[in-house]
Amino acid sequence: MRTTVALLFGGRSGEHGISCVTAGGILAAIDRTRFDVIAIGITREGRWIHVSDDPSDWTLVDGRAPEVDPSGNEVLLPSTRHRPGERITLRIVRDSMVHDLADIDVVWPLLHGAYGEDGTVQGMLEMLDLPYVGSGVLASAAAMDKAATKLVLRAVGLECAPGIVVHEDGWASDAHRVATYLRTTHPLPWFVKPARAGSSLGVTKVTDPAELETALKSAFAEDPKVLIEEGLDGREVECGVLQGRDGGEPSTTLPGEVKVGDDLEFYDYEAKYFGKGTVSIDVPAGLPDDMLEEAREIASRAFTALGLEGLARVDMFVTRDRRVLINEVNTMPGFTPYSMFPVLWEHMGLSYADLIAELIEQARRRRLGPR
Repeated sequence: MRTTVALLFGGRSGEHGISCVTAGGILAAIDRTRFDVIAIGITREGRWIHVSDDPSDWTLVDGRAPEVDPSGNEVLLPSTRHRPGERITLRIVRDSMVHDLADIDVVWPLLHGAYGEDGTVQGMLEMLDLPYVGSGVLASAAAMDKAATKLVLRAVGLECAPGIVVHEDGWASDAHRVATYLRTTHPLPWFVKPARAGSSLGVTKVTDPAELETALKSAFAEDPKVLIEEGLDGREVECGVLQGRDGGEPSTTLPGEVKVGDDLEFYDYEAKYFGKGTVSIDVPAGLPDDMLEEAREIASRAFTALGLEGLARVDMFVTRDRRVLINEVNTMPGFTPYSMFPVLWEHMGLSYADLIAELIEQARRRRLGPR
């Protein structure tokens, strides 16, 4: 019997469209001789809709990302948990009647950002004893919150980019004191970014303190909790990590390096997904072998410290004085054929289709309930 996988994508975050593009990549590559696929789109309002599993429906068109159409048939989840190892039946509402949709074995939440990558959907799936790809509730929430990530990583001796946390209410009531403290403790430039958003949404590089107010306004539009970090004179590298089998150590890729041209201030949202500016990616990164191995070791330690499962991409800076600092940890990285995570594993000899299969099988093998 083939494994039936429910792909869950779209969602309520600002990364809705990118999540749909990620789903398109997986729909195009997944081995249909091994897996049956049910595509479920979550609208921006949070409705679960049975949608097309044709990958051509989930691609960028003229620089615009696809959207989940809210007019489709709504998917109904079971109201009670099921027995471990038992398939679970999804149903849909069509013509005011409830119909069986499919019996599924595993769910893959291809959701980027809030209400999907942050432990919320994972908690719901845990309550139903549904196997799913990726990290659990606590690990997802801790990795999604960049400030919480730093607390965990620093506790195990891993170095992170220095900075401060600013809450929207605190800034409104005490902006002068916060700005003064920042100027006296952290040299420019600063990177202002939402604590719980991805894809560089709401991120601004600040080179003049007068720009701080506008930068914070942009970040607060995504999240009321914001990080202001020092800009580092270093190279940006990214490392893919997969959970080890049978309790073994995580597997890592050789790091890749993102290089941005002089026409970009940094690797922002438009550069990542819509071709803005000059960007190149080197795999592996052009670093000495010992630095490549150190980056891999740090990525593995970060994965373990955060209690991650399934997969992650660990983004790091390598400074001129040969320090490796963690920037952030992404528990559901972009997954198109051209995204850094699959490209890194392709370089290690694991094809896109085999990477997809490995993550699904990992999810099926994982014990349900507390781990």
